[in-house]
Amino acid sequence: MSDASPASLDRRLHPVRPDLAAESYRGRVEADAFAPGVAMQVAADSVALRPVPDLARSIDTEALHGEIVTVYETRGDGWAWGQLETDGYVGYLPAEALGAVGEAPTHRVAILRSYRYPDAELRSPPLGLLSMGARVRVIGHATTRGLEFALLDDGSAMVARHLVPLNHREADWVGVAETFLGTPYLWGGRTSLGLDCSAIVQLAAAAAGLALPRDTDMQERAAGEPLDIAAGLPALMRGDLVFWKGHVGIMRDGETLLHANGHSMSVASEPLAPAVARIARNEWGAVTSVRRIAW
Repeated sequence: MSDASPASLDRRLHPVRPDLAAESYRGRVEADAFAPGVAMQVAADSVALRPVPDLARSIDTEALHGEIVTVYETRGDGWAWGQLETDGYVGYLPAEALGAVGEAPTHRVAILRSYRYPDAELRSPPLGLLSMGARVRVIGHATTRGLEFALLDDGSAMVARHLVPLNHREADWVGVAETFLGTPYLWGGRTSLGLDCSAIVQLAAAAAGLALPRDTDMQERAAGEPLDIAAGLPALMRGDLVFWKGHVGIMRDGETLLHANGHSMSVASEPLAPAVARIARNEWGAVTSVRRIAW
């Protein structure tokens, strides 16, 4: 007997609809049909996931080059419905952005963004621009005029020093977040061309080997350990996460907040106290929690 209905499950995290659900949910939910899913790889530089197959709808998040998506449905109108392996996010994306899964990636982009070239030559017209966290498979190296390139399995090349092995861990994840200063704010964005408040937390933490959920409410439940704010904000430290209902920021030190926000429309750094007052007055209300991540 099923123990949940599609409506009772978070559509962001469960590949379940009234008409179709992942095969792993058979016996747990009611659906007209079940699908085993097919693993596919993001071939585009990045691609938006939406809650419905409609380009006019706001995006939920973005999948990065090289990430795996389990596709449960490919529609005749070009949309695919699936679940991102990285953080479990479910949504619709253009099927043309996906390709067959090749051998496992070996490296990821470690800087804000880097071009991918057709060969080991910086003068060549680039094939694309990959953002921090994008994944590639390196199969060799070549040097052109003293600049070392990583040769990728698809025949393209990238500047080698812009990549790190997948298992590389940054010592200071807040330092990674600080490199995004000035990046435009984009609702649902997850690249260095534009991102939102929870994406900068997720991407920066991932660079240090910390796997965090995608959205603010998910992070507020799962990231680190809560601090007691019953009597007001406690003494804060670098790396603490400050949450509002629908917003999150990272403490650079005990008094300075770093966050992607709709006030400056960018990733900005500002004193915490006036930010708390402004956000309470104009945006997300009072602080709801503070969480400390061990790193």
